[in-house]
Amino acid sequence: MRRFHLFGSCLAILLTTALYFSQVTTADAETNDIVAILANVQEGDTGIKRVGRMSFAPNGVLLVADIGTASVVAIDTGDTGPVKKLKARVNDVDKKIAAALGTNKEGINIADMAVNPASGKIYVSVQRKADGLNAIITFDQNGKLAPLNLKEARYVRVPLPVEDQKKIANISGVEFSKDRVLAAGQSNEEFSSRIYSLPLPLTHGKSGEVYSTETYHVAHGRWETRAPIQSFIPYQEEGEDYIVGSFACTPIAKFKISDIQKNAHIKGTSVVELGSGNRPVDMFTYEKNGKKWLITNTDRFHHSRRPLGPSQYWGVRVNMDYLSADKTNEEAARRVVTQEKGPNGIEVVKALFFAKHVAKLSNDEMVILRDNEGALDLEVSALPE
Repeated sequence: MRRFHLFGSCLAILLTTALYFSQVTTADAETNDIVAILANVQEGDTGIKRVGRMSFAPNGVLLVADIGTASVVAIDTGDTGPVKKLKARVNDVDKKIAAALGTNKEGINIADMAVNPASGKIYVSVQRKADGLNAIITFDQNGKLAPLNLKEARYVRVPLPVEDQKKIANISGVEFSKDRVLAAGQSNEEFSSRIYSLPLPLTHGKSGEVYSTETYHVAHGRWETRAPIQSFIPYQEEGEDYIVGSFACTPIAKFKISDIQKNAHIKGTSVVELGSGNRPVDMFTYEKNGKKWLITNTDRFHHSRRPLGPSQYWGVRVNMDYLSADKTNEEAARRVVTQEKGPNGIEVVKALFFAKHVAKLSNDEMVILRDNEGALDLEVSALPE
């Protein structure tokens, strides 16, 4: 009997030890993944001056455009899953966020919304108008609101490169792309539309490279250098790296970035024209039934005199085959603005009417921050088949 107890005790010790080392190994792997993305990590106040666009890198790293300091702040949120999507619509999100910040909904500006693909948790960047307080608010599967602690965070700050005392006027997007983080913005120069490339690992205090862009604006019938990219995604085609970006009035263009040199001037290729009078807001891709689609939602600033539907906020999907189309720039495909579909592979997405912000949850669903008669609601919606 004593031998049996001794054997049982030894087995328990061995199992406990194995479990411990398994947990250590897993934790070390996660730490190494973070190290591959971030270097010279700081702990404390992120010092964000004007919170803007957001997106996620792997392992719960949140990328935040800080327009106030012309930099990208990468925050290790520790939010690594599992995925638990929002269960039910959250009404009056703007009121709830405002109340958490001690004001009313007229007293805040919502800059962006992002969904962490590792967990399904929703992040909203917001600024309080009265004093410029910056906040990032999260919503979990139950719609419970909680602020992300920006005062006690693990983060790195990467300044965007500037030349000869030039200023960065805006940062319109920030995205993770394989071996780098990309940002788009606008400076006060003649060739003012900019793409910024920040190599991995993102290192606190270390900058990257900058490129100016030129795009053929289909609706305007000319090449433009000042129009900034409003939203973009990284994209690969036949082993080459591209940015696919959308502009006001509303061409979709691709820019090859895989072999460009520092300070280069990039000429984009316009592949689709969605119609004038629109400002793109968000963009993502998804794959369903063997087809790849690009989703973008827009704010129609010509809605009052030339409406396209029931709301100034609307969106489309575009078959990704258009990105390799033979007809580009002056001959690029134009959306038929009088119809919901047309040409083939370009379609209005009815679920995106009234959508102020949209983010991908999976290849089946998206999260929408929807304007509901002046109030903002948060909901999960199916992506079109």
